[in-house]
Amino acid sequence: MKIAYINPNSTEGMTAGIIATARKAATGAEIIGLTNASAPAAIQGKADGDAAIPGLLDLLPAAREQGADVIVIACFDDTGLAEARARAGCPVLGIGQSSFVMAQLMGWRFSVITSLAVSIPVIEENVRQQGFSGFCASVRASGLPVLTIDEGGPDVLERLSDEIDAAARDDAAACAILGCAGMAQIEPELAARARIPLIEGVAASARLSMVLAGRQRRGGGEHGPGRAIQWAAIVAAI
Repeated sequence: MKIAYINPNSTEGMTAGIIATARKAATGAEIIGLTNASAPAAIQGKADGDAAIPGLLDLLPAAREQGADVIVIACFDDTGLAEARARAGCPVLGIGQSSFVMAQLMGWRFSVITSLAVSIPVIEENVRQQGFSGFCASVRASGLPVLTIDEGGPDVLERLSDEIDAAARDDAAACAILGCAGMAQIEPELAARARIPLIEGVAASARLSMVLAGRQRRGGGEHGPGRAIQWAAIVAAI
């Protein structure tokens, strides 16, 4: 099975990190990555997301031509997810959506730890539209830009860890969702410091994609433009 990760931003280094994380999480799948060269260097808020969508959609045919069984939008804002689903001809996941699904399956009330405050309205709207409001304790901004997070380092770890602790202490979150693809490669270090479980969207999407790809190949995955993914039925069939 083959899973294609489309990075909606134009930073190749982030794509490399996303692919590395997905390969560790989905060892039985072939992972390929595509980068949206025409997009902003980072997706930070609605304006950046809107600017990235045309180039992201242009990459769908390339992903399908390379044999993708499932396509993942590798931005926590789930940039262009609805538009991609309507065009792709195969299942399309977002790493934000995948994180929410994992928290719901575990029965955990979650807090999202994201980058800048400008991303909060986008994430809150996605939580509402995707039906996860009942599981969301909060969406918290770390104040760190996406590319700063992607660089990592002690200061980044400390700031994100402080926000995770605050989510548990102040919001009664049972888990923290790492709300930026740039957090994927530092998840092990954050998990070692955290006192609540963490959910990381690239790894979550890789695992869910393997289930979807297997279902498609067994002939149990009807798919059409814009078709909603029925997670309860999929999980029941595992």
